[in-house]
Amino acid sequence: MGQAGDREGQRKVLLKTFEVLEKAKKPGEVWHLPFSWPEDSKKTDWQPPEMSPLIKFYLEDIRKARMQQEGQAAKTKS
Repeated sequence: MGQAGDREGQRKVLLKTFEVLEKAKKPGEVWHLPFSWPEDSKKTDWQPPEMSPLIKFYLEDIRKARMQQEGQAAKTKS
């Protein structure tokens, strides 16, 4: 909901979210809100030093799924 410690920014995001919930006409409707993260996403350091237990548990399945996707993408390009 915003950067840590930015109460006013978090409040703005939350109020805009409530507005969307109030005004959306149908399920699955997408609204693009006028907020952007102030840092380049590639430079942010928000990942914890240790992977989450769920990722650790499913890591091999995730790797297999990615390899299958890459294989299918290569087939469609051929």
